[in-house]
Amino acid sequence: MSTSFETSDSSLETAAANSASTSSQRAPVKLRQVNRIGDGLVDRSRSLVFAFDGKRFTGHPGDTLASALLANGQALVGRSFKYHRPRGIMSAGVEEANALVEVGTDAMREPNVRATVQELYDGLIAASQNRRGSLHHDLMAINDMAAPILAAGFYYKTFMWPKAFWEKVYEPAIRHSAGLGTLSMQPDPDEYDKGTLFADLLVIGAGPAGLAAALAAGRCGSRVILCEEDFLFGGRLNAERQAVDGVSARVWVEQAAASLAAMDNVRMLRRTSVFGAYDHGVYGALQHLTDHLNPAAPDRGRCARQVLWRINASRTVLAAGATERHIAFPNNDRPGVMLAGAVRTYVNRFGVAPGRKVAVFTNNDDGWRTAIDLAAADIEVTAVIDTRDVPPPVDTGILQGARLVRGGAIVDTQGRHRLRALRLRGGQPIPTDCLAVSGGWNPNVHLSCHLRGRPEYRDEIAGFVPGGTLPAGMQVAGAACGDLSLGSALRSGHRTALDALAELGKVDAGEAGEVPGADDESTAVSAYWQVPVKPAGALKAWSRAWVDFQNDVTTKDVTLAVQEGFEEVEHVKRYTT
Repeated sequence: MSTSFETSDSSLETAAANSASTSSQRAPVKLRQVNRIGDGLVDRSRSLVFAFDGKRFTGHPGDTLASALLANGQALVGRSFKYHRPRGIMSAGVEEANALVEVGTDAMREPNVRATVQELYDGLIAASQNRRGSLHHDLMAINDMAAPILAAGFYYKTFMWPKAFWEKVYEPAIRHSAGLGTLSMQPDPDEYDKGTLFADLLVIGAGPAGLAAALAAGRCGSRVILCEEDFLFGGRLNAERQAVDGVSARVWVEQAAASLAAMDNVRMLRRTSVFGAYDHGVYGALQHLTDHLNPAAPDRGRCARQVLWRINASRTVLAAGATERHIAFPNNDRPGVMLAGAVRTYVNRFGVAPGRKVAVFTNNDDGWRTAIDLAAADIEVTAVIDTRDVPPPVDTGILQGARLVRGGAIVDTQGRHRLRALRLRGGQPIPTDCLAVSGGWNPNVHLSCHLRGRPEYRDEIAGFVPGGTLPAGMQVAGAACGDLSLGSALRSGHRTALDALAELGKVDAGEAGEVPGADDESTAVSAYWQVPVKPAGALKAWSRAWVDFQNDVTTKDVTLAVQEGFEEVEHVKRYTT
């Protein structure tokens, strides 16, 4: 098919908005959303009806499938890959490992869609995956009882004899159990397109650093392409209560996006993931044009579903942000155990309470900000457990009634289909239906490594930052290079854009404007990777602690792989999955 790339963005965005408005007006019922606590950035004036595992729920424009499920009190959303353990929503973005669902029906059915990035639309039909029977009564959960014999390397050690059994017995059985979702096995009815774009400066990521970089370059008159994988510009600013240039972060994002949209030299691509860095400043990007529309909507068939872009950029600013880390502790995979930043996102951006009694487990100052935001939203904080034996980095006056534990650790959790309580090292149980875990933040260095880059470890953030040989013309800004505070991210984005344009001889510092101003909140962290599952002197381990939620890999599996000689991370990954 033929697509007009000069006009496709604006026309498709308008079509999408019109279709969403029309479809939402057809919603026949309004069901109670028990965990909806505020507006956030969703449109509460309109309701959207959707289905999950045959049950009807309601949400609002601006919701993701995950936020709408949480708003309706749906904690259990899937089963784990190998052991079929109950799993709930863990994150609020592309890093989601648990909430993988099938979306659509018949030829339009697509498996392994992350509920955390699937935009809600009227009539959406989703189903849980990887189960035999119902989600609550999965017959394959018996695998969890066989966990002692399904350790790392089980397949390599077991299916070797007799040789004739491999093709006739072992391989068919493994293939039948493997995988998560299922394909429709019908021809894809959608159409796809491709195109080429050129820019002086490509900005990857539209968080604080990316917006600051795009604004500076755009004001200088350079051709700018700004790519953002979310359907909203702003990145983490959409989930925070901080201020930029004297106004709320949300207001500043709206103003920045409006300014960029008014510049003829700036192209803004939402729902666009940059997936590869290649020689000579070439990048691959995939833009989702209609995945957020009902397949039956009239505008859905008027254009390509997705566009594959080849972007030729003279210079690039990588502002891809950072991903929060989990902490490995016994039974850390129960529905209701989530990343602290995700909990903050659901509360502030989506107006959803992931739980009514929330505890926080952290090794850094950012975890405390989640506790403060929860309390500000009138959600009960039952405890804040900090692995560091240091004074709280925030004013704890608002946390009245919460148990504040310094130098503590969680040694177990309770609950089957939903978290009910946690247990501390001293044996004390704490009732909770949601646990917000923050193990620090990892800069998203992936694109910086595609052409010989080797990440370097930085003790002060307990994480890796871009290093070695970066792709030609690339510079890294914001949280992606370890500038984790809001103020430093804004300064980094502004400065990096000017440095990149200076190399092209196209910079005018006077035209770039002032650096957006914001406070530098504390980002102190103390490396803490796991709670030992077998304490000193104990006869047996407490329980399993998960490292890779998607593939059911535990700390015990990783330890066994290393003991058996698989020390390189690539080998550990292959041996344990």
